Amino acid sequence: MFFDAKNKTITTKRLVLRMFEHSDAEEVARLCNNYNIYKNTLYLPYPYSIEDALLWIESHLDNYEAQKSYELAVTDKKSGQLFGAIALSNNQRFKHGEIAYWIGEEFWGRGYATEAAEAIVQFAFSEKNYHKVFARCFHSNPASGRVLQKLGMTEEGVLIDHVIKGNRYEDLVHFGMINKMGS
Repeated sequence: MFFDAKNKTITTKRLVLRMFEHSDAEEVARLCNNYNIYKNTLYLPYPYSIEDALLWIESHLDNYEAQKSYELAVTDKKSGQLFGAIALSNNQRFKHGEIAYWIGEEFWGRGYATEAAEAIVQFAFSEKNYHKVFARCFHSNPASGRVLQKLGMTEEGVLIDHVIKGNRYEDLVHFGMINKMGS
């Protein structure tokens, strides 16, 4: 992982995690306007419009500069193609943050979520000196749970019927990991 603070990018073997641009809105809307993405994410609306994408992207730079959260596009290192998004919140008081991500369905199963998540966890621990990184996923989304386990996160508990998604209650599985190198 290579972090470029000036350009606000994180580069991995296959990916560049970068700030979203307004020009990404159409592709974000295309990728997110998918019921299978909606049903596996906590906050994305469905249907998902270009206006939703623009509204979402609008706050990213301010959030980044205020060190509130880091919301980055997951893109192909060679072609620049947008695969999805990864975000890291920043709770400065407790020195921890939550990661969240989505990858367009056509790119599932290629390890992009894992590679992006590994990079953002390393960024959290080495660049931002977090003590802990955590994540939540629906019990009905075991693929996301596998991503979190590959990162070395431990399942810390299940919140039963914790949120409503669609018209049904969903269990949230809570994962976390502690920064063993410092803090």
